Amino acid sequence: MPQLYEHIDTLNSPYEAFRADSRYKNDPPRPHWHYYAELLYVEVGSLRIESNERTAVLNEGDFAFLHAQVIHNVVPDTRAPFRYGVIKFDLSRLTGSRNFTPNLRAVAEQARRSPQASYIFPADTIDGALFSRVFDTCISELSDRRYGSDLMVYASLCELMVCLARIWQSQGIHAGAGRATGSEGIDSIVEYIDEHSAEPLLVENLARSCGMSYSNFALKFKQMYGRSCKEYIELVRVSKAENLLLFTDADLTGISMETGFADCSHLIKVFKKWKGVTPKQYKLKSRQQ
Repeated sequence: MPQLYEHIDTLNSPYEAFRADSRYKNDPPRPHWHYYAELLYVEVGSLRIESNERTAVLNEGDFAFLHAQVIHNVVPDTRAPFRYGVIKFDLSRLTGSRNFTPNLRAVAEQARRSPQASYIFPADTIDGALFSRVFDTCISELSDRRYGSDLMVYASLCELMVCLARIWQSQGIHAGAGRATGSEGIDSIVEYIDEHSAEPLLVENLARSCGMSYSNFALKFKQMYGRSCKEYIELVRVSKAENLLLFTDADLTGISMETGFADCSHLIKVFKKWKGVTPKQYKLKSRQQ
């Protein structure tokens, strides 16, 4: 990835979704890239998107799929009011767990590399009701944090991604239905981390599974994901501990064992590092809301 472009904005949870609008004045955006996919759905006004030296204007009802590791920039097209929905997530989280499940990540990866695959979808080419519902669901579920929120978001994103995969296939993009086999590559190691976060995970072993030296793996991981592999593992475990705190009566001993922490003290220390409060304080605060 060219160094003159900035790698910014790491994810602080498995999925992020929100609305942006003209009420908030931020510094002018700059071309950047990140390791996750970013989905945009324009609700009011228009946006200008610059991606891979191509510029497009999105109007109300239009949708954009900004691929991982693709340099892009998003700015309002006019001074008129605007509002758009944003969903950010790592595509590796949508990889099916069974051989007959379509590999949505593989389809998206082929679309990223194909010049004929669309990344801009005008309103008349998509099911507006479905896309609007998906964005509403993801934003409200991640804001309210009710029981099963992550599953609701996952299901909604799968529905949207299948729609996109069908469009891409009509444009000549195809991918096998099964999961990839072989050793884990650096691009998919986060999927392995997510699935095995309750187990002991050593960065040295993860590097070896990618066929890389420790130093090369550590450097590449930091470049791709914006934080060290150790920090990423911590964040995954904290996110899972957060759900157990919110939606179960499990004690800290049980939660630490379930999420891969060495013990309660380790859980409390790392949880406070990422959330700013202890697990007990977090749970009490959530009950008062």
